Amino acid sequence: MTILFINSSENRNGNTARMAATLLAGHDYEIINLIDYRINFKGQDLPGDQFDEVVEKIKGADDVVLGCPDYWFTINGAMRTILDRFYGEVKLHSLTGRLFLIFQGGGPRPIEYEHAEDTIQAFCKGFGYRYMGMIKSMDDAKNMNDKI
Repeated sequence: MTILFINSSENRNGNTARMAATLLAGHDYEIINLIDYRINFKGQDLPGDQFDEVVEKIKGADDVVLGCPDYWFTINGAMRTILDRFYGEVKLHSLTGRLFLIFQGGGPRPIEYEHAEDTIQAFCKGFGYRYMGMIKSMDDAKNMNDKI
């Protein structure tokens, strides 16, 4: 089983990464730090785009953990760009496996959790993932470890 952690935080070793390390403790996994990749916005055609490289890693994973800090009351731009690019570029219902969401930050309110989860659930439904749930805290990460 292969596990891929996609960290959309600007901080490679911040709270999002620490929560992922707790969630994935005892498991081998690969990390993609989106800050290390050039991903064009949907509709841009600029040289050096690495979206296909990221998608190939996603397609090769059995479990995907999306790590996303809460910026401006929702999923941050780096993760949003990845999700947006899937539309029209990746075949619907073409992915299998499970997807977990780490969504944390200094101030998510219940409505922000709800919006983030709605987005990820729609993404999973459209592309074929089984959504396993949202991890909002270190306690959640510890409790979800046995589901990996």
